[in-house]
Amino acid sequence: MSPELNDLIQWAREAGSLLHQRFGGDHSIRFKGSTDIVTEADHQSEALLMERILSRFPDHTIITEESGHHNGSDEHCWYIDPIDGTINFAHGFAFFCVSIAYAEAGHLRLGVVYDPIHDELFAAESGRGAWLNGVPIQPGSATSLRECLLVSGLPHHDHSPYTDAAFACFRDLTLRSQGVRRLGSAALDLCYTACGRLDGYWEFSVQHYDIAASALIAREAGCIVTRVDGDEDILKPPVSILAGNPKVYALLRDALRQHGL
Repeated sequence: MSPELNDLIQWAREAGSLLHQRFGGDHSIRFKGSTDIVTEADHQSEALLMERILSRFPDHTIITEESGHHNGSDEHCWYIDPIDGTINFAHGFAFFCVSIAYAEAGHLRLGVVYDPIHDELFAAESGRGAWLNGVPIQPGSATSLRECLLVSGLPHHDHSPYTDAAFACFRDLTLRSQGVRRLGSAALDLCYTACGRLDGYWEFSVQHYDIAASALIAREAGCIVTRVDGDEDILKPPVSILAGNPKVYALLRDALRQHGL
Protein backbone atom coordinates (compact mmCIF):
# COMPACT_ATOMS: atom_id res chain seq x y z
CA MET A 1 0.00 0.00 0.00
CA SER A 2 1.19 3.52 -0.87
CA PRO A 3 0.13 6.90 0.53
CA GLU A 4 -1.77 9.57 -1.37
CA LEU A 5 -0.90 13.26 -1.50
CA ASN A 6 -3.88 14.12 0.67
CA ASP A 7 -2.43 11.95 3.46
CA LEU A 8 0.70 14.09 3.56
CA ILE A 9 -1.33 17.29 3.37
CA GLN A 10 -3.50 16.27 6.32
CA TRP A 11 -0.54 15.21 8.48
CA ALA A 12 1.47 18.33 7.65
CA ARG A 13 -1.46 20.52 8.65
CA GLU A 14 -1.86 18.62 11.92
CA ALA A 15 1.81 19.03 12.79
CA GLY A 16 1.70 22.65 11.66
CA SER A 17 -1.27 23.36 13.93
CA LEU A 18 0.74 22.01 16.86
CA LEU A 19 3.66 24.31 15.99
CA HIS A 20 1.38 27.32 15.51
CA GLN A 21 -0.02 26.85 19.02
CA ARG A 22 3.48 26.76 20.51
CA PHE A 23 5.01 29.54 18.42
CA GLY A 24 6.05 32.60 20.41
CA GLY A 25 6.02 30.82 23.77
CA ASP A 26 8.76 29.56 26.01
CA HIS A 27 10.58 26.45 24.82
CA SER A 28 12.76 23.76 26.28
CA ILE A 29 15.93 24.07 24.20
CA ARG A 30 18.71 21.52 23.95
CA PHE A 31 21.93 22.03 22.01
CA LYS A 32 22.84 19.22 19.59
CA GLY A 33 25.99 21.07 18.55
CA SER A 34 27.65 24.42 19.11
CA THR A 35 24.71 26.29 17.54
CA ASP A 36 22.37 23.45 16.45
CA ILE A 37 19.32 23.26 18.70
CA VAL A 38 16.22 21.15 19.21
CA THR A 39 13.04 22.11 21.08
CA GLU A 40 10.26 20.13 22.67
CA ALA A 41 8.10 21.17 19.71
CA ASP A 42 10.45 19.37 17.30
CA HIS A 43 9.92 16.15 19.25
CA GLN A 44 6.16 16.64 19.51
CA SER A 45 5.77 17.35 15.81
CA GLU A 46 7.96 14.39 14.91
CA ALA A 47 6.07 12.05 17.26
CA LEU A 48 2.77 13.06 15.65
CA LEU A 49 4.07 12.46 12.13
CA MET A 50 5.73 9.16 13.03
CA GLU A 51 2.51 7.92 14.64
CA ARG A 52 0.41 8.90 11.61
CA ILE A 53 2.76 7.19 9.14
CA LEU A 54 3.46 4.02 11.10
CA SER A 55 -0.19 3.48 11.99
CA ARG A 56 -0.90 3.22 8.25
CA PHE A 57 2.42 1.96 6.92
CA PRO A 58 4.23 0.07 9.69
CA ASP A 59 6.71 -1.56 7.29
CA HIS A 60 7.94 1.70 5.72
CA THR A 61 11.35 3.26 6.35
CA ILE A 62 11.35 6.74 7.92
CA ILE A 63 14.36 9.08 7.91
CA THR A 64 13.79 12.01 10.24
CA GLU A 65 15.85 14.72 11.87
CA GLU A 66 15.45 13.95 15.56
CA SER A 67 14.93 10.17 15.74
CA GLY A 68 17.25 9.37 12.89
CA HIS A 69 16.16 6.20 11.08
CA HIS A 70 13.21 3.85 11.48
CA ASN A 71 14.12 0.72 9.56
CA GLY A 72 11.61 -0.76 7.17
CA SER A 73 11.18 -1.59 3.50
CA ASP A 74 13.74 -0.02 1.17
CA GLU A 75 10.99 0.31 -1.43
CA HIS A 76 9.06 2.80 0.71
CA CYS A 77 10.93 5.63 2.40
CA TRP A 78 9.79 8.82 4.13
CA TYR A 79 11.88 11.94 4.75
CA ILE A 80 10.57 14.09 7.59
CA ASP A 81 11.68 17.38 9.09
CA PRO A 82 9.26 18.19 11.94
CA ILE A 83 10.47 21.81 12.05
CA ASP A 84 12.71 23.02 9.27
CA GLY A 85 13.94 26.30 10.72
CA THR A 86 14.11 25.38 14.41
CA ILE A 87 16.36 28.32 15.29
CA ASN A 88 13.85 30.69 13.67
CA PHE A 89 11.00 29.00 15.55
CA ALA A 90 12.78 29.20 18.89
CA HIS A 91 13.48 32.91 18.43
CA GLY A 92 9.93 33.78 17.39
CA PHE A 93 11.00 34.47 13.80
CA ALA A 94 8.12 33.36 11.57
CA PHE A 95 9.99 31.47 8.87
CA PHE A 96 9.80 27.73 9.47
CA CYS A 97 7.79 24.78 8.21
CA VAL A 98 6.91 21.10 8.36
CA SER A 99 8.39 19.03 5.54
CA ILE A 100 7.24 15.54 4.50
CA ALA A 101 8.38 13.55 1.46
CA TYR A 102 7.64 10.03 0.30
CA ALA A 103 9.88 8.06 -2.06
CA GLU A 104 9.01 4.80 -3.77
CA ALA A 105 11.76 2.55 -5.14
CA GLY A 106 14.25 5.37 -4.70
CA HIS A 107 12.21 7.99 -6.56
CA LEU A 108 10.57 10.96 -4.86
CA ARG A 109 6.84 10.65 -5.47
CA LEU A 110 5.07 12.95 -3.02
CA GLY A 111 6.15 16.11 -1.22
CA VAL A 112 4.46 18.60 1.10
CA VAL A 113 5.89 21.66 2.86
CA TYR A 114 3.59 23.55 5.22
CA ASP A 115 4.21 27.00 6.70
CA PRO A 116 1.65 27.20 9.52
CA ILE A 117 2.13 30.87 10.40
CA HIS A 118 1.24 32.06 6.89
CA ASP A 119 -1.03 29.05 6.21
CA GLU A 120 0.84 28.26 3.00
CA LEU A 121 0.95 24.67 1.86
CA PHE A 122 3.23 23.70 -1.01
CA ALA A 123 2.61 20.27 -2.52
CA ALA A 124 3.74 18.16 -5.46
CA GLU A 125 3.19 14.74 -6.96
CA SER A 126 5.71 13.30 -9.39
CA GLY A 127 4.61 13.91 -12.97
CA ARG A 128 1.55 15.94 -11.99
CA GLY A 129 2.84 19.39 -11.06
CA ALA A 130 3.23 21.54 -7.99
CA TRP A 131 0.83 23.80 -6.12
CA LEU A 132 0.61 26.47 -3.44
CA ASN A 133 -2.67 26.18 -1.58
CA GLY A 134 -4.08 24.30 -4.56
CA VAL A 135 -2.97 26.81 -7.22
CA PRO A 136 -0.30 25.70 -9.75
CA ILE A 137 3.08 27.38 -9.34
CA GLN A 138 6.07 28.03 -11.57
CA PRO A 139 9.47 29.69 -11.10
CA GLY A 140 10.26 33.26 -12.05
CA SER A 141 11.35 34.32 -15.53
CA ALA A 142 14.72 35.95 -14.76
CA THR A 143 17.38 35.40 -17.40
CA SER A 144 20.31 37.30 -15.87
CA LEU A 145 21.83 37.52 -12.40
CA ARG A 146 21.14 41.25 -12.19
CA GLU A 147 17.41 40.42 -12.28
CA CYS A 148 17.67 37.87 -9.49
CA LEU A 149 16.91 37.84 -5.80
CA LEU A 150 18.73 34.73 -4.58
CA VAL A 151 18.87 32.69 -1.41
CA SER A 152 21.51 30.50 0.18
CA GLY A 153 22.58 28.94 3.44
CA LEU A 154 25.91 29.33 5.23
CA PRO A 155 27.75 26.94 7.56
CA HIS A 156 27.04 27.34 11.27
CA HIS A 157 30.64 26.67 12.27
CA ASP A 158 34.08 27.47 10.94
CA HIS A 159 35.31 23.87 10.77
CA SER A 160 32.99 23.00 7.88
CA PRO A 161 34.98 22.08 4.74
CA TYR A 162 32.64 24.38 2.81
CA THR A 163 32.99 27.51 4.95
CA ASP A 164 35.43 29.46 2.77
CA ALA A 165 33.72 28.55 -0.50
CA ALA A 166 30.26 29.27 0.91
CA PHE A 167 31.17 32.77 2.05
CA ALA A 168 33.09 33.51 -1.14
CA CYS A 169 30.11 32.52 -3.30
CA PHE A 170 27.72 34.43 -1.07
CA ARG A 171 29.80 37.60 -1.48
CA ASP A 172 30.31 37.12 -5.22
CA LEU A 173 26.66 36.52 -6.01
CA THR A 174 25.49 39.28 -3.68
CA LEU A 175 27.51 41.74 -5.75
CA ARG A 176 26.27 40.31 -9.06
CA SER A 177 22.56 40.09 -8.25
CA GLN A 178 19.84 42.16 -6.55
CA GLY A 179 20.76 40.42 -3.31
CA VAL A 180 21.22 37.09 -1.58
CA ARG A 181 19.05 36.22 1.40
CA ARG A 182 19.85 33.81 4.21
CA LEU A 183 16.47 32.90 5.69
CA GLY A 184 17.12 29.77 7.73
CA SER A 185 14.81 27.15 6.23
CA ALA A 186 16.09 25.12 3.27
CA ALA A 187 12.63 23.71 2.56
CA LEU A 188 11.03 27.14 2.27
CA ASP A 189 14.02 28.51 0.35
CA LEU A 190 13.36 25.90 -2.33
CA CYS A 191 9.59 26.42 -2.29
CA TYR A 192 10.02 30.18 -2.65
CA THR A 193 12.28 29.49 -5.63
CA ALA A 194 9.65 27.15 -7.05
CA CYS A 195 6.93 29.81 -6.97
CA GLY A 196 9.06 32.72 -8.18
CA ARG A 197 9.44 34.73 -4.97
CA LEU A 198 13.15 33.95 -5.18
CA ASP A 199 15.03 33.19 -8.38
CA GLY A 200 17.70 30.71 -7.33
CA TYR A 201 18.97 28.76 -4.35
CA TRP A 202 22.19 26.96 -3.50
CA GLU A 203 23.65 25.45 -0.37
CA PHE A 204 26.77 23.35 0.03
CA SER A 205 25.70 21.21 2.96
CA VAL A 206 22.13 20.25 3.84
CA GLN A 207 20.34 17.13 5.01
CA HIS A 208 18.14 14.99 2.79
CA TYR A 209 15.16 15.43 5.11
CA ASP A 210 15.57 19.22 4.72
CA ILE A 211 15.12 19.28 0.96
CA ALA A 212 13.47 16.03 -0.18
CA ALA A 213 9.91 17.39 -0.32
CA SER A 214 10.79 20.85 -1.59
CA ALA A 215 13.14 19.50 -4.27
CA LEU A 216 10.24 17.55 -5.74
CA ILE A 217 8.04 20.65 -5.49
CA ALA A 218 10.64 22.78 -7.27
CA ARG A 219 11.20 20.22 -10.02
CA GLU A 220 7.50 19.78 -10.63
CA ALA A 221 7.10 23.57 -10.77
CA GLY A 222 9.69 23.76 -13.55
CA CYS A 223 13.01 24.36 -11.82
CA ILE A 224 16.18 22.43 -12.48
CA VAL A 225 17.27 20.94 -9.15
CA THR A 226 20.58 19.13 -8.65
CA ARG A 227 23.46 18.90 -6.22
CA VAL A 228 25.91 21.80 -6.54
CA ASP A 229 28.13 19.55 -8.71
CA GLY A 230 25.27 19.00 -11.17
CA ASP A 231 24.42 15.45 -10.08
CA GLU A 232 20.66 14.90 -10.29
CA ASP A 233 20.69 12.42 -7.40
CA ILE A 234 20.02 15.03 -4.74
CA LEU A 235 19.60 12.48 -1.93
CA LYS A 236 23.08 11.01 -2.39
CA PRO A 237 25.41 12.06 0.43
CA PRO A 238 26.99 14.45 1.00
CA VAL A 239 23.79 16.33 0.21
CA SER A 240 23.94 19.76 -1.42
CA ILE A 241 21.46 21.70 -3.52
CA LEU A 242 21.31 24.04 -6.51
CA ALA A 243 18.02 25.20 -8.04
CA GLY A 244 16.52 27.77 -10.36
CA ASN A 245 14.72 28.15 -13.65
CA PRO A 246 16.82 26.69 -16.48
CA LYS A 247 18.59 29.98 -17.29
CA VAL A 248 19.28 31.00 -13.68
CA TYR A 249 20.36 27.46 -12.81
CA ALA A 250 22.99 27.58 -15.58
CA LEU A 251 24.23 30.99 -14.42
CA LEU A 252 24.54 29.82 -10.82
CA ARG A 253 26.23 26.58 -11.86
CA ASP A 254 28.80 28.60 -13.80
CA ALA A 255 29.34 30.95 -10.83
CA LEU A 256 29.95 28.03 -8.49
CA ARG A 257 32.41 26.48 -10.94
CA GLN A 258 34.43 29.71 -10.84
CA HIS A 259 34.97 28.99 -7.15
CA GLY A 260 36.17 25.47 -7.88
CA LEU A 261 32.86 23.72 -7.15
